[in-house]
Amino acid sequence: MLAIRSVLVLSLVVTPAAVATAADVIGVVYRDTNGNGRRDPGEPGIAGVAVSDQVQVAVTGPDGAFQISGSAGHGIVFVSAPTGYRTVGAFWKAIAAGEGPVEFPLIRIPVPAEFTFVHASDTHISPASRDRTQRLRALVDSLRPAFTIITGDLVRDALRVPETEATSYYDLFQAEAARFTSPVYTVPGNHENFGIERDKSHVSADHPLYGRAMYHHYRGPDYYSFNYGGIHFVGLNSVDIEDQSYYGHVDSVQAEWLVRDLAVVPARTPVVTFNHIPFFTAVETINGYMDGPPAPSVITIRGKAAFRHSVQNAGQIISRIRTGHPYPMALGGHMHVRERLRYEGVPTRFYQTAAVVGPSEGSGLTMPSGFVVYRVRSGVIDDGRFVPLGATPANH
Repeated sequence: MLAIRSVLVLSLVVTPAAVATAADVIGVVYRDTNGNGRRDPGEPGIAGVAVSDQVQVAVTGPDGAFQISGSAGHGIVFVSAPTGYRTVGAFWKAIAAGEGPVEFPLIRIPVPAEFTFVHASDTHISPASRDRTQRLRALVDSLRPAFTIITGDLVRDALRVPETEATSYYDLFQAEAARFTSPVYTVPGNHENFGIERDKSHVSADHPLYGRAMYHHYRGPDYYSFNYGGIHFVGLNSVDIEDQSYYGHVDSVQAEWLVRDLAVVPARTPVVTFNHIPFFTAVETINGYMDGPPAPSVITIRGKAAFRHSVQNAGQIISRIRTGHPYPMALGGHMHVRERLRYEGVPTRFYQTAAVVGPSEGSGLTMPSGFVVYRVRSGVIDDGRFVPLGATPANH
């Protein structure tokens, strides 16, 4: 979001739109024993795996088959890879009405007692800042984590620019993300939502890539889950919109999906969430109240004032998770600072990471650019180690 005061140039997300024609989605999740991405004779189905269209959650039967009846999601189906497996290729597929069975090949991987993962955010990639993402990738590859999470604002901007410019940034991010040697999981930030500021972008709301659709086209589901090392990771889209303004909020369709997703996860499994606009933050206090453009501190939604830069319904979402699962950590971005919030009597840690694109300055404070490496030992996640990316060159 902000570079404590200098980078408060954010944006929006559109409320989810359902696929025009609901249809049954059938498919299979199978063990790809040779890792070639095709189901060869003798490759068995995998039972008990969750598959979702971002609305419903189906679980595979003994033969690995699944069915989502009357799918009314976003035209995307994803598999929530269980611990001990990873997907061959993308974990999601775009679907169309009348399409044949959907196949998700998985391969077995060791279940580690100890592993690391990286939390990065706010790459804001453009030709001028591409080297920042390249430096992130070089450092991450040298650390060899199990995977990397990037919590939004992947591109410089899609919300207030024409299609050609927006897609050029997305193409750039896609190219750099593909170069990481370990999996990269992303969620959208406000800057990923195409054309929302219509007075500046001059994009029609009828454009096929408008709003969330551009992120769906490039990156797949904007909320989803996966499992690794006995932990259930949930990526959320915490950016909602009111007309041409964004604010922190998890929409109702997503909130109901979350309940269904967690219902098929064993109760003892710890949950870690990651999203762009954080549940809670103190950075707004550091910055002070702002009532001018482009992103004032408060927005009025249906006659009620709400903070924009934290999640309006955080309590509801947190309680849904904690009802049946340990919830040790909630990860966020948007604020361009590394922030660690802990509250007495609350088991969840609310941690933000700094911006990849560069340091943040304001209110007499300088916040370095960087990312955080977390180590997990026997299911326990440490407080992370900050890895600085250094200052931004003057020509950025």
